[in-house]
Amino acid sequence: MTELLGLSILELCYIAASITFILGLKMLSSPDKARKGNLIAAYGMGIAILATILFKEELTADKWLNYALILAGLIVGTVIGTRMALKVKMTAMPQMVSFFNGMGGACAAVISLVEFDHVMHGGTISSGMLVVILLGLIIGSVSFSGSIIAYGKLEGKIGDKALPAGQILNIILLLGMLGMAIFMANTAEPQAIYIYILLGVSLLYGVLFVMPIGGADMPVVISLLNSFTGMAAAFGGFLYGNQAMLTGGILVGSAGTILTVLMCKAMNRSLTNVIIGSFGGGGTAAADDGEQGTIKEISVTDAAILLAYANKVTVVPGYGLAVAQAQHTVHNLEKILDDKGVEMNYAIHPVAGRMPGHMNVLLAEADVPYPKLLEMEDANDDMSNVDVVLVIGANDVVNPAAENDPSSPIYGMPIIKVLNAKNVIVMKRSMGKGYAGIENSLFFHDKNRMLFGDAKDSLEKLISEVKSL
Repeated sequence: MTELLGLSILELCYIAASITFILGLKMLSSPDKARKGNLIAAYGMGIAILATILFKEELTADKWLNYALILAGLIVGTVIGTRMALKVKMTAMPQMVSFFNGMGGACAAVISLVEFDHVMHGGTISSGMLVVILLGLIIGSVSFSGSIIAYGKLEGKIGDKALPAGQILNIILLLGMLGMAIFMANTAEPQAIYIYILLGVSLLYGVLFVMPIGGADMPVVISLLNSFTGMAAAFGGFLYGNQAMLTGGILVGSAGTILTVLMCKAMNRSLTNVIIGSFGGGGTAAADDGEQGTIKEISVTDAAILLAYANKVTVVPGYGLAVAQAQHTVHNLEKILDDKGVEMNYAIHPVAGRMPGHMNVLLAEADVPYPKLLEMEDANDDMSNVDVVLVIGANDVVNPAAENDPSSPIYGMPIIKVLNAKNVIVMKRSMGKGYAGIENSLFFHDKNRMLFGDAKDSLEKLISEVKSL
């Protein structure tokens, strides 16, 4: 009776946790409620973990070691995760997301290995559940190795490396994994060697899938790998009949998939090409081979005059803004211009930065009002009414080559059309290329002026000059 009551409480806790996951995800769609939604979902996960420890099985003397190991794992994981989250810089947030996502994929793969080992030692399981185990292993392993490679590339420790006939090799590996999984699911007594071969091939595919992808395409990869981890976790929920794990995995997997599709649309990429790893490698636009023209610089004083006497100003933030940690400074500029009657907003490209929503999180940290963050389409529709566009650290997302240079690797990618504004000021440290590794013809356009220097220092000087006008 006591055991039955414990299981009932456990199921109720799982349902409660699932509800918090759904509510948390819903609240994440609103910046004003996102923090609260994240905390609600975290509390729900805490309830699920605590309930599993207390009510999954009756605590007996021979199980104390298991509970001690669980407690030790919770403590170690909490300490490491908390320290990493507190110490991470905004510029390194994509790396941390990739790393944590890889750990989730590794957990899903380990679950599959443990359950397969249970089958090998006399456990009974249906062929359908064996398929779930194999899919969890494949997807979790790909997510783990792919996320670790993505982490290394974002951290600058791994470069873009494409093997000859890499696309064909990826397709062969993908078909091989699926074929092996089908073979194992239909084998009366699958051998242990098969599961380790499948593990190795899956890990290799994850590496080769992400390795050639570079530059501006990394946000798509991060989103796709995130969806993989969610699906792998959902398979674990199926295995254990765990509603909380199943709901959480489905939410992460579906949300990640939808976001991946939106990212592909924003970058004019094919999802099929993402899966076989055939996009985003380095390359140069045709314009790199010829004479670019001359750049025109602007002084801080002249830039301040343009801003102070404008009716409407639009800021296009990019990774350089995060590097300079200038989000609070640009918000101060916004408030000063607002006092002078100048309307200022922000044009956010879907893949600006190194991960989806990077710029939204960065500006939210500085308490920039959400209504001032315009999506790319809305910003482009209003660009002809803008007096001054201030591009801070963005590069590829404003590169006209995406529209007018068919030989460019980013050709066809939707961009923020800053040249439709009356004046353009680009703030950069130097003439260095963007993450996609190609030259930006915007810098040489007659309508553009370059303001060189650290973004934070330049913004502080602009603020001082605007105040004096």
